[in-house]
Amino acid sequence: MKKKNKHKRASQRTDTLIGPGSEMEGVLQCEDNLRIDGRFNGSIESQGCVTIGEEAIARSNISAREVIVAGKVYGDVTAESRLTITPTGQMYGDVYAASLIVMEGGLLNGASRMEEQNSTQTTLESKETALPVQRSEAG
Repeated sequence: MKKKNKHKRASQRTDTLIGPGSEMEGVLQCEDNLRIDGRFNGSIESQGCVTIGEEAIARSNISAREVIVAGKVYGDVTAESRLTITPTGQMYGDVYAASLIVMEGGLLNGASRMEEQNSTQTTLESKETALPVQRSEAG
């Protein structure tokens, strides 16, 4: 049980922080988790989770494993696994994600596109070809 809690804390930790009152511009690439509580203009690429805090403004195209929007994002978001827009989150741009969660009060102005992950799609296609379609006889 302790291992599970330790793993959960490790995935929730923040490895890079742009704090309140900070303003940055450019290209940001990181391998781990990122949290923005200030302002950022540019592009963001992360192998981990990118969190846009409640007071944050990101004028950015964001590409990450997971993205959580609690502030404002002006730009496109590509999330390998999930995009979550919290009740305070505002997203102005297109979304490409495997899973999309918009909580009540959250705002999404843009197009969304969801595609199954390749391994899931391959598994589903295998099952479809392996299982014959059975139809009941009309009587």
